[in-house]
Amino acid sequence: MSSSLAPAIRGSRMAMLVIALCWLVVLFDGLDMFIYGSVLPHMLEQHALGLEPSMAGDLGSYATFGMLVGALSSGTLTDLIGRKKMIMSCTALFSLASALCAAASTVTVFGLGRTLAGLGLGGLLPTAITMVSDYAPRTRGAFVIGTLMTAHHVGGILSAYVALWIVEPLGWRATFWVCVVPLVIAVPLVARCLPESLSFLVAKGRTTEAHDLAARYNVEIPAAKDPRAAGDRWYALAQLFRGREWIQTLMFWLASFGGLLLVYGVATWLPTMMRNEGYQLGSSLNFVVVFNLGGIVGMLVAGRCADRFGAARISAIWFLMTAVGVYLLSVHMPLGLTFAVVFVTGLFLNSAQTMIYATVAGYSGSANRATAVGWTSGMGRFGAVFGPWLGGQLLANGAANWGFTAFALSAVFSTVFITLAGLRMSRRRPQQPAARSVTATA
Repeated sequence: MSSSLAPAIRGSRMAMLVIALCWLVVLFDGLDMFIYGSVLPHMLEQHALGLEPSMAGDLGSYATFGMLVGALSSGTLTDLIGRKKMIMSCTALFSLASALCAAASTVTVFGLGRTLAGLGLGGLLPTAITMVSDYAPRTRGAFVIGTLMTAHHVGGILSAYVALWIVEPLGWRATFWVCVVPLVIAVPLVARCLPESLSFLVAKGRTTEAHDLAARYNVEIPAAKDPRAAGDRWYALAQLFRGREWIQTLMFWLASFGGLLLVYGVATWLPTMMRNEGYQLGSSLNFVVVFNLGGIVGMLVAGRCADRFGAARISAIWFLMTAVGVYLLSVHMPLGLTFAVVFVTGLFLNSAQTMIYATVAGYSGSANRATAVGWTSGMGRFGAVFGPWLGGQLLANGAANWGFTAFALSAVFSTVFITLAGLRMSRRRPQQPAARSVTATA
């Protein structure tokens, strides 16, 4: 092995550490996000806290409203206080909020807990994506982000089994106590082991820390960026609108709106909608498992394809295939065929949205990447608020079957805007040769 290659290879140890720790906290993020949808059929059946279908949709929207605020603020806060502190803070917040849900005596208190959990959940994902993007190999950015997001779906699978194993013997409150586990496991581990972003340390002028960290892992220190980005936390946000960049930014936001409406609408209501189609509770929770297994496969496949063909292009194709899959779920099919459609739909749906983040991360520079990803996620959270509410209203009015059609149309909506964004990026690329790309973009 040549000495010239050794530093890069040893430096990969730092990237693997960052990815592994971020994967762990995103797993708990997925558990907390999906747990409500997994226990919701039981809560409705038992009228827990006096819960009705229309109220259940509102509660789902409370969490996603918190995610909206968390995602919008995360980029700016992350660029201000650092990736590591933001990851720890968000994980602690949604863990403590789950304790509030577990102890809630009224729907109001439960809703407050889900809103506070949403703040942490919404802030964690874009921060973790930014963190791994900082350390991802230049040609493997989308794959690394896809790998990170498999944790979200492992958490979704875990939520279904937590519901299956715990609800009957211990009640729905016990499932939310399980979601407090990250406070005592993940937060101390991140505090002890997760290195801060070298790009952040350099941007903040903390060069001594950056040199010490780089020496420990034998990696190069990134070049200093525009000093305005370090001195003015609003500069990174303003960069999203300079010149005609507002058009690109708006397209990303609209695509994310449709994608998150779809993701959170389906995540909240899939077990209930499938039960409404005549499947038993056990089968409907198994749909959550199969759906998230598809999501894991989809993340890995989409990441590899995006690094080769472009994240925006893959996102558009994936959303289009999602529209077909979601619409097919409105047709009552044999159980085996239904499971196959759920798996394929999960494969395309979950990774389609993640490839929007990969597109934005690759399109943005390191000085404003956290802000760009955070605001794309945050503006998309308006869709995440609307999706659970829409499902609840359709169910309350006896039109649950129309939920599949509505979610399929939102997939078509995102297909249009991420396609337009990709086409515009292709036309502008020759005029922007200096823009760093974590992943190939269409």
